[in-house]
Amino acid sequence: MSGRPLLNRRLDGFGTTIFAEMSALAARTGAINLGQGFPDTDGPEAVREAAVRALRDGRGNQYPPGPGVPELRTAVAAHQQRFYGLEFDPDTEVLVTAGATEAIAATMLALLEPGDEVIAFEPYYDSYAACVSMAGATRVPLTLRAPDFRPDLDALRAAVTDRTRLLLLNSPHNPTGMVLTRDELTAIAELAVERDLIVVTDEVYEHLTYDGAEHIPLISLPGMRERTVAISSAGKTFSFTGWKVGWVTASAPLIGAVRTAKQFLTYVSAGPFQYAVAEALALPESYFTGFRDDLRAKRDILADGLTAAGFEVFRPQGTYFITTDIAGLGERDALAFCRALPERCGVVAVPASVFYDDPEPGRGQVRFAFCKREDVLREAAARLRR
Repeated sequence: MSGRPLLNRRLDGFGTTIFAEMSALAARTGAINLGQGFPDTDGPEAVREAAVRALRDGRGNQYPPGPGVPELRTAVAAHQQRFYGLEFDPDTEVLVTAGATEAIAATMLALLEPGDEVIAFEPYYDSYAACVSMAGATRVPLTLRAPDFRPDLDALRAAVTDRTRLLLLNSPHNPTGMVLTRDELTAIAELAVERDLIVVTDEVYEHLTYDGAEHIPLISLPGMRERTVAISSAGKTFSFTGWKVGWVTASAPLIGAVRTAKQFLTYVSAGPFQYAVAEALALPESYFTGFRDDLRAKRDILADGLTAAGFEVFRPQGTYFITTDIAGLGERDALAFCRALPERCGVVAVPASVFYDDPEPGRGQVRFAFCKREDVLREAAARLRR
């Protein structure tokens, strides 16, 4: 074989994800895993039984329709109307994907050309950088800084160039828990219209906002209906992360573009689970409010425990992650800290520095997930205090 590297140069530097490394560390040491963002209990029993029923009834056991089963596309459209007053045609403006991760990948591959620039809030979920690179585009980070992690809108405007094609926004924001305000969203929308930008919004934590913070879909603002690709999924809202059922809502031309790329990725996925998620989206209001209240209580348990253990805690407005700073513990390097933590006290967390292009702003920051049972969170807090 030639001396050429085996890995496509666009993926140079994208090794094993930090989540895989830390979860393997948790398994090897028996530590409590507060690193990867998956719940330790399943979602509603009725939704799980709906999947079993679909399997037994032979629905989805063979290839489902490419855009997704009609029942789920209709349910997604009904969800957007119910919670946000947004109208989408289930046949032309909704696309079902293998989780939000595939939705992001398909969108980047569909809409970007080599040389395009993509502005994204930093720190960002690690698949963003990889998907932008696979599309041959260039990512331009807009750094969110502690303690409140609010976006610098003047810096955002200054970052837009003639090569900027797309803004990639995540709100509620992983890992910081920041939730964009209406004023911030309005300014972003005005900039997108002025500079003729496409905006891709990752809204997977849409139902997890706290303390009066409100999730407002950017696509609902003036001028954004035809230039926004809105992405969400069932994993975070219903605690079935392994099902990998996501969706895209957008105007028909944008959906058509994304569907073209998506059909050559997974083509289709999660057939029986699509029927179950359709039923989940129709759950009563009490489910969504109860789920949010439960996560808020867990946030407070872990936040108080981390504070007592000496961490500086940046209490999140949304998601199920808490970002902390370790300087008060006499530590500076979050990556080394997280690699040593399982042996030191039996807890796994994730260093936030891996979510930055320039790791310096996040070098002392550690992210913990609180989507776990209350007894697990209390035990983790006790171990960290000890």
